Amino acid sequence: MLARCGQLSGKLLRLSRINFSISKTRTFISSLSSCHFSSPRSVFTSFFAYSALPRFSLHHSHLSASCYPALSSDRTIRFLSASTRPAEHMDLKGVLEVLEQLAPLSLAESWDNVGLLVEPSRPRPIKTILLTNDLTAAVMDEAVGMKCDLIVSYHPPLFRPFKRLLQKDWKQRLAVRAIENGIGIFSPHTSWDSVEGGVNDWLVGGMGRGKVSVLSQAVSSGAQKHRIEFSCMDDGEVNSLLEQLRHTEGSETFQCTRIKSESGGQQVNLTCRSSALTGAVQILLSHPHTSKSLNITQVQQPPLLGCGQGRLSVLEEPVSVSTAVQKMKTHLGLPHLRLALGDQQTLDSMVKTVAVCAGSGASVIQGVTADLYITGEMSHHEVLDAVSKGTSVILSEHSNSERGFLGVFRERLSARLDHTTKLQQ
Repeated sequence: MLARCGQLSGKLLRLSRINFSISKTRTFISSLSSCHFSSPRSVFTSFFAYSALPRFSLHHSHLSASCYPALSSDRTIRFLSASTRPAEHMDLKGVLEVLEQLAPLSLAESWDNVGLLVEPSRPRPIKTILLTNDLTAAVMDEAVGMKCDLIVSYHPPLFRPFKRLLQKDWKQRLAVRAIENGIGIFSPHTSWDSVEGGVNDWLVGGMGRGKVSVLSQAVSSGAQKHRIEFSCMDDGEVNSLLEQLRHTEGSETFQCTRIKSESGGQQVNLTCRSSALTGAVQILLSHPHTSKSLNITQVQQPPLLGCGQGRLSVLEEPVSVSTAVQKMKTHLGLPHLRLALGDQQTLDSMVKTVAVCAGSGASVIQGVTADLYITGEMSHHEVLDAVSKGTSVILSEHSNSERGFLGVFRERLSARLDHTTKLQQ
């Protein structure tokens, strides 16, 4: 997609002498008209002129998760401490702990590059934090100009490994400038997508109230475990085996249960971490009786309820496709969206179920049974597949499906960094 740069007004926050700002600079992604396509030939043929996206408000103290009004570019929020004593600045470690509490990095996808990407060599108090959807050269100029201490960039500006840091590559230049100016860079990316109340919950909220479920369930990130089951002839054999197992590496994590049978034998269930599995199995295989009854299964990690990629909402009040488009335009603050009508569907067709995934969501929502898909971008053929099954598709362009969450997150971060502050506008 073609893109051009423009200015997004943002507001500087002073929170107990800790400043927050949502980047004034962003890249404009193409905004296409809200139009429908009834045949495969016309699916992506009606493109309209690029237009600037509406600005969103940072001067309201209670930002709704589903709506935010237009920005007044001359407004500034000042948070003043309720205490008369000078406020102590948080250090980088303290801010990172807060960010982790809001969205644990363990929720991020395995392929993602999240967390602290650039750490300054000289520790300094965090006075100014800049929030941005994408860290570009223009955003870095803004950060340097405001003497920013930490940039929270939703998308990771550093993704693939570097072998050198040279000026000919724009991402390498960003890393160099951050290091030179002592600016930390943190990226949450898919951890924000996955966490309950995160980007995807915010996105699906634009369609109104409904019963929301997770499409790709997140599970606990704890150590992987295995269950080992075997039988023994009597107590003596069990005790002998358990004594040998206690001397294996990782035995302190073993969990054991014993069940006596009517014949006097015993069934033993042993749960251990994967790192201790090999040593335990070697011991059990060395005993003829236990080796014949040995059974090993992998323990499924418990789900993290409400967390994971993508959301499916069964709307309390079904709406027409046309109304769904208008709702999402309002929610995302966009004048235009792209719409592909599902086979045999019209603008008046009713939408009861909606599957959403922020960003490039085809891999998550593809194949989900729903009346409507909402995501940032899908390929031509991915849209055709959905349309052929009677599912309509709304595309907003990638960052447009994510950017509005920055205002919501800013409010949460502000509350966590200093809960005793007052708002004075």
